[in-house]
Amino acid sequence: MTHPFRYSPASSIDDAAQQLARAGAVSLGGGTDLLVAIEEGLVRPETLVDLRGVDGGDAIEETDDGGVRIGAMARLADIASHSIVRGRFPVLAEACDAVATPALRNMATIGGNLCQRPRCWYFRRGISCYKNGGSECPAVGGENQYLAILDGGPCYIVHPSDPAVALTALDAVVEVVAATGRRRIPMSEFYLLPSERLDGETVLEAGELIEAVVVPGASAGGVQHYHKLMQREAWDFALASIAACKRPNGDIRLVLGGVAPRPWRVNSSVEEDVSSGGLDEDAIATLAERALYDAKPLSNNGYKVDLAASLLRQAMTELS
Repeated sequence: MTHPFRYSPASSIDDAAQQLARAGAVSLGGGTDLLVAIEEGLVRPETLVDLRGVDGGDAIEETDDGGVRIGAMARLADIASHSIVRGRFPVLAEACDAVATPALRNMATIGGNLCQRPRCWYFRRGISCYKNGGSECPAVGGENQYLAILDGGPCYIVHPSDPAVALTALDAVVEVVAATGRRRIPMSEFYLLPSERLDGETVLEAGELIEAVVVPGASAGGVQHYHKLMQREAWDFALASIAACKRPNGDIRLVLGGVAPRPWRVNSSVEEDVSSGGLDEDAIATLAERALYDAKPLSNNGYKVDLAASLLRQAMTELS
């Protein structure tokens, strides 16, 4: 169905924020998810505010502490190939390189990827559910094989972003701008559970947009890996994924994707035990089982517990 809207390019990030303060305005970056969402009727904008002409919006720059600041309009392909990202934060480069196809990675922006909508087919097809104003989750007793095994309820979506998982492990911060001002949000606090919010997946309020993502220098180096398991060999969303980091000081970060409504960080006590090192296969298996103690699979997605456990064992072996 055709949906008419007004097109309005933004001249600067502040101009974009002013335009997005108006009712019915939606930001346009790469458009890889937005245009599909419009076609599916999930979004009905009155105005599309084009961010592609914002000066410096796609910049990838070193910060004073040895970290990196990535403009929201930076393409995933450019992030994956950037020397600073590859050299200091390879888990982020690998996560960006795991997204979709080469063509899509050259279109999709990091800001859009972090804010994309979930792929639950009940929600996407307009079938009555909690996220589109309904009073139940049809997936509970229906097609739920791709949905959450952790932190679910009353809705069981999983967030589809690969870079979000890596950025959570890297303790990144999201810089947000609106007509009323700016704020910085830790990546670990950027996403909300369905029990906290049903009409969206992030803490972003109406009129706010991501200006940049900052990865601190303290997260650089060490051992970093991103692994992703998919139904198809490539070009698919994660059934389960993991970002695993061991910093030079020995601190461990283990964050799972594809298993919860937000990037799911493993309990800190498990991370501390992994950081102690010297783990044999039995100890690693026990820790992986302990990490997933709270998993509550639905009728058709119990296999995700096994996938997540396999990824955890692999990551713990690599880091220890």
